[in-house]
Amino acid sequence: MYEEAAFIAYYFHWSHDEIMNMDHRERRKWCEQISNINKKMNDEPENVFNIFK
Repeated sequence: MYEEAAFIAYYFHWSHDEIMNMDHRERRKWCEQISNINKKMNDEPENVFNIFK
């Protein structure tokens, strides 16, 4: 939970309360979206072995 919260707070600068009021599934979804944004910005090729699509 803390890793997810830190990841979201680092990139989106959301408050502790905003992040902690989300359930685990919603935090994981935001982490996934942030990761996708970073991959696109860094022109990283899609990982064909990624099972979390």
